[in-house]
Amino acid sequence: MREAVVLVHGLWMSGWIMQGLRLRLSRRGYAAQTFAYPSMAQSLDEHARRLSARIRQVPEPVIHLVGHSLGGLVILRCLRNHGEGRIGRVVLMGTPVRACMAGRRMDSLTAGKRLLGASRDIWHSLPEVYRPECGLGVIAGNRPWGLGRVIMRLPGRNDGVVRLEETEVAGMRDRIVLPLSHSGMLVSAQAARQVAVFLERGAFDHDGRGAFDHGDRGAFDHEGRDPSGRETR
Repeated sequence: MREAVVLVHGLWMSGWIMQGLRLRLSRRGYAAQTFAYPSMAQSLDEHARRLSARIRQVPEPVIHLVGHSLGGLVILRCLRNHGEGRIGRVVLMGTPVRACMAGRRMDSLTAGKRLLGASRDIWHSLPEVYRPECGLGVIAGNRPWGLGRVIMRLPGRNDGVVRLEETEVAGMRDRIVLPLSHSGMLVSAQAARQVAVFLERGAFDHDGRGAFDHGDRGAFDHEGRDPSGRETR
């Protein structure tokens, strides 16, 4: 039976930015659709409520969710507030679940406050601590090209906006790091393929290596550390 995928965009974007990914998933047989929301004008809880309402309108029995950046936080808040119901698998792309150093830095700038709008509170409320029961995969990038380089020099590996360690999610089944920037994920055939692979298998394609059985495995060993990697014990 056909399964659905709902794609959720990030800050400053609209549903059109996810159209390339939607078309690629449609060719694989999914009933793929985009979800648009006013990312700068409302709270995370309101975004989640809107997404929940859209999900209830989807007729397919199994619904997968894919979110880019802020869109991933909207998905997690939706699952936490409204339940997982018919949700199959979830993929987060460049989502700063644990923290967003670039977002907090932007909020410290006068112009940045205006650009962030109502999303300002979101970046200060992280980490998002909801642990989903459904299969969850994370795609992170390590090409540091993006807004983060304009407003500050992000330490460590990052996609230009989100640091690698900021993408770690409690309970995630797998994560893959791709040579992509934050925005580059949206137009990448490689990222689209990995999204499809995870939706189908519940794990990414690590070239024959198992989930987490790769060079970035150490990034998951963060018990007793804060989002910056400092010891908290």
